[in-house]
Amino acid sequence: MENENTFQPAENQVAAPAAAVEPGFAPRTDFARLTAQTAEIRAEIGKIIVGQADLLELLLTAVLADGHVLLEGVPGVAKTLMAKLLARTLEVPFSRIQFTPDMMPSDVLGTSVFRQNTGEFEFRRGPIFASVVLIDEINRAPAKTQSALFEVMEERTVTQDGTTYAMTEPFLVLATQNPIEQEGTYRLPEAQLDRFLFKLHVGYPTLAEEVQILTGHHGGQGSTNLEAVQPILSAADLAQLRQQVRQQRVEANILEYIAKLVGQTRAHKALYLGASPRASLALLNGAKALAALRGRDFVTPEDVQFLAPSVLRHRIMLTPEREMEGGTPDEVVKQIIQSVEVPR
Repeated sequence: MENENTFQPAENQVAAPAAAVEPGFAPRTDFARLTAQTAEIRAEIGKIIVGQADLLELLLTAVLADGHVLLEGVPGVAKTLMAKLLARTLEVPFSRIQFTPDMMPSDVLGTSVFRQNTGEFEFRRGPIFASVVLIDEINRAPAKTQSALFEVMEERTVTQDGTTYAMTEPFLVLATQNPIEQEGTYRLPEAQLDRFLFKLHVGYPTLAEEVQILTGHHGGQGSTNLEAVQPILSAADLAQLRQQVRQQRVEANILEYIAKLVGQTRAHKALYLGASPRASLALLNGAKALAALRGRDFVTPEDVQFLAPSVLRHRIMLTPEREMEGGTPDEVVKQIIQSVEVPR
């Protein structure tokens, strides 16, 4: 788990401002409730977290778009804490799984136990059976445990001993990993990475934010009061907001723009592996949710451009030559965005 000493206690933190509705238009869909409730979530998390406004916006986008998120960053930058706080704002069942090298698939999914009194096997559900599942250090589990997540992340079901168990909605996986350590870690399979809607980089705070962290830590004697964060959305509330997001208008030229961006990843000379149609769907669903968060009932090219790095960086692979030159997936995504004509 992350070092929680880098965050400011509730009593010393100023809540993050709510996202303002973009001026110049009147949306045909009433987003007043969505805007108010997501603003409350920002304010609750802002009691503990300093900064990270863009990260929180992307996490809320993923929640509304019904997608899983992979958080990557060095130790101590609030990956685990941010995921825990987001889960606290949702009034749904939560579980946390600490992945380790000796973990087995049954430790995640569950196992069948023989009951002598009935002479039958009973399936005992594992920690994956929750609405929000935090998987800490996901890259520390071996391949056979990683593969156990394939079905549940994509199909929202678990099959055990010939019986299929459906997950309760909502179902959201928030996973963390450290990109620096190599000892005792396993690279995530491409098939599993593709099941994450976003891969988000969690960076260091600015100088001003770190001073604010230290000030709050000193004033609060170093405590991080998670109980200060109150639940905002129930499962029914979230289902209604997601239904609003699904009804967002997307013009044909925006759909073509998304297809062109993703298509360019399959032809770019710096890429060994391009993105699949699942990436196109992720861009579409994410852009619809982001537009709703920003108070619009239509998607713009800027929404797609803003989300493209988070959607594509874990779905593409650089050629060995580009890797040796020090290139990054984000640089290639930026080049692709600049090369594709923006619809007007």
